[in-house]
Amino acid sequence: MAAQILILVVFPALLIAAACWDLASYTIPNFISLALIGTFVVLGFVIGLTPAEFGWHVLAGVIGLAAGFLLFALGYIGGGDAKLFAAVALLLGVHDAPAYTLVSAVFGGGLTIGLLLMRQVPLPQFLAQPWLLRLHDDREGIPYGVALAAGAFVILPYTEIFQLCARS
Repeated sequence: MAAQILILVVFPALLIAAACWDLASYTIPNFISLALIGTFVVLGFVIGLTPAEFGWHVLAGVIGLAAGFLLFALGYIGGGDAKLFAAVALLLGVHDAPAYTLVSAVFGGGLTIGLLLMRQVPLPQFLAQPWLLRLHDDREGIPYGVALAAGAFVILPYTEIFQLCARS
């Protein structure tokens, strides 16, 4: 039961928090990524991951962190996005991280195109909320945490970690 709560309640709640925070402020607090890492550690013990399996997940997280910080250094994503990507990759493991990367990239492309198109149209006055004004500002970036969260939601039911939680 604990595994199901972690994968069906805690993990999605943290993803939603990351996406909402990114939409509202273009930041993802470190505590969300740290909570995702903690969720994985507890989940690993609850479902009985072997040290080797645990190591493969850690490898996915390290590769995710390296890739994320490369994209951050190139100016494509923010630091919070890089850390969120690594934390989710850690939880998903090396088997499912490539699919997560692909799906998140597709969502990121769609989000980028959608925001760029939206920014070409004047924002109606009744929608002039500070966070919407910032989202509409063409000098601002893209809240990529939204795409990262969406990618995780889409592939989660098909992942090995999800299947292991369902069996425990």
